[in-house]
Amino acid sequence: MESTLQYQLRITVSPELAAALRADATYASHPALQGVLRRHNATLKCQFDAFADYVSEAERLGTENYPLYEWTRQTIENPEKKAKYLQSMTVYVNGDEVYSKEVADSMEAELLALVSDESIRRVSRFDTDPANNPQPPAR
Repeated sequence: MESTLQYQLRITVSPELAAALRADATYASHPALQGVLRRHNATLKCQFDAFADYVSEAERLGTENYPLYEWTRQTIENPEKKAKYLQSMTVYVNGDEVYSKEVADSMEAELLALVSDESIRRVSRFDTDPANNPQPPAR
């Protein structure tokens, strides 16, 4: 039986690279990363920006329909957490935030080859199995 799990990759980068990647969606500041992303039709989304977009959308459309609104708002308002999430980038492939194991495997191998203390610090893999992921806060 074939697995129905899907995967997501995230990279943790230096503050300097994070600022450059957020400022230029062509990723020209890191040509090797730019090449990996291009080969896989992938883009990056800063976790902090994703959280801020969620909060903004919830406030625009009504927070009652956004169960993680309070937690997310508190997260982006916390200076330590903000610093952390500004350095975390989610990899989207073909516009999707989760993708097949084959796609994740291939791209992860290429991204791991770029890990260094100066710019790309870590590559993380997540899957869609709820047992492997933290559950949302109760409130």
